[in-house]
Amino acid sequence: MRDLIVLLAVMSLMPTSFRRPYIGMLVFSWLAYMRPQDLCWGFARTMRLSFLVSLAMLMGWLANEQGKRSFTRWEPRTTLMVTLMLLIAISYLQAQVHNEYTNKYFLEYGKIIIIALFTVGQCDSKDRLRGMFWVIAISLGFFGVKGGTWGLVTGGGIQILRGPGGMLEDNNDFALALVMNIPLLYYMGIGEKKKWVTQATRVAVLMTIVTVLLTHSRGAFLALSFTLLWIAFRSGKLFRAMMFLTFLAALFPFVAPQEVLDRIASIGNPEESSAGARLETWATAFEMIKDNPVWGVGMRNFQLRYLDYSLLPLSDSATTYVAHNSYLQIWAESGTLAFMVYMGVLGSVFISMGRIYRKCRYRPDLEWAMNYARMMEATAVGFSIGAFFLNRGHFDLWYHWLALVAALNLCASAALRTAPQLGAATESKRKKAGNVVVAVPSLRGSKRAAAMAASAEPAGTSEPAAIVWKSRKRWR
Repeated sequence: MRDLIVLLAVMSLMPTSFRRPYIGMLVFSWLAYMRPQDLCWGFARTMRLSFLVSLAMLMGWLANEQGKRSFTRWEPRTTLMVTLMLLIAISYLQAQVHNEYTNKYFLEYGKIIIIALFTVGQCDSKDRLRGMFWVIAISLGFFGVKGGTWGLVTGGGIQILRGPGGMLEDNNDFALALVMNIPLLYYMGIGEKKKWVTQATRVAVLMTIVTVLLTHSRGAFLALSFTLLWIAFRSGKLFRAMMFLTFLAALFPFVAPQEVLDRIASIGNPEESSAGARLETWATAFEMIKDNPVWGVGMRNFQLRYLDYSLLPLSDSATTYVAHNSYLQIWAESGTLAFMVYMGVLGSVFISMGRIYRKCRYRPDLEWAMNYARMMEATAVGFSIGAFFLNRGHFDLWYHWLALVAALNLCASAALRTAPQLGAATESKRKKAGNVVVAVPSLRGSKRAAAMAASAEPAGTSEPAAIVWKSRKRWR
């Protein structure tokens, strides 16, 4: 029955996906992150539904939108992603081992980049960004609430061993995706301005935290901790937020299952088996880097070439490992050039999102861009910490997220070039006393805008140099 429901739902959306490729992108994201096909028990599990939807939306773009909406839009992240793909491709062509396993992952990586580029072209407005964010938030939030509810009912004594499927099948990858979704749920709830939505998303955040803990993923736990600290730091209410997190930290040992506490306590213990394996693989990765500094050993060749570079003498039948570090994975497999581009695109997220926040903070009509910028920052923090302990250099959610960062940067930049929207004043009237000064695009800096607003209008002009709203809350 489930198989038929999922199949009929996807097939019924295929014509719309062709006529409106953006809808196809939403359906594709739903299939990628909620994985409804993996919730079935029959034929739907093995059907390539995502491939069919992607084919429909790409053909729909060629038939209906080519010449009207570009396939992608170029900005720093899209350029860096294409550069990274080319460097990884060159590295892969020079790899010593090419087989069905490596070819499969190389092709999958190419598909990930194509979908990411297409996302930038499709999400070209505030409303389209909002729709994409909500699809991802609800899709991953479904598993956060589901796992959290199950954990509370059972007392949390049973570990979540795997995710829904696809690239989220491994429990560590699944936990990292849920950590990245926490800022999405939190900030999207704030941005909707509806009390019930805010409350629902906060409940979903708490349930997702429970689910992350039940995966017993230590890398995800560290990523979760840093993400929550970052959200608190950027909240504008640091003392209150830190007091709340301190309360949760003090309460945690009394309510968490003993298995979770034991797993977390093993972090940093070099005698623990998996910690020792990580140290060993990191040393092996540096040997690969020293021997292949420019192009690396080739994509997905790390484990296949492990015995050639291991510092410990191993037999041919010995267990080999992946890098257990996304940065070393990229560096060892694809070389120094690819590593530098990879780090550059990660750092660019914080630079661009910080710039958007600073420029939009005096524009109440662009509060959505401020919230989205903070959301992207927090998600990048979660990934960057989790990636230090997990082999997720080619994580599809991360590249999709980079595409949404690029789309947000383009949309916010376009909005900043327009005049402030007077309609935004009605919302701000409900917040704390004080003036909210909104500079018109020709003015630079809030101080100049405030000075111009305090003075009389320039002679010979009919429009004010700045717009001042009465507000009961200071815009941070």
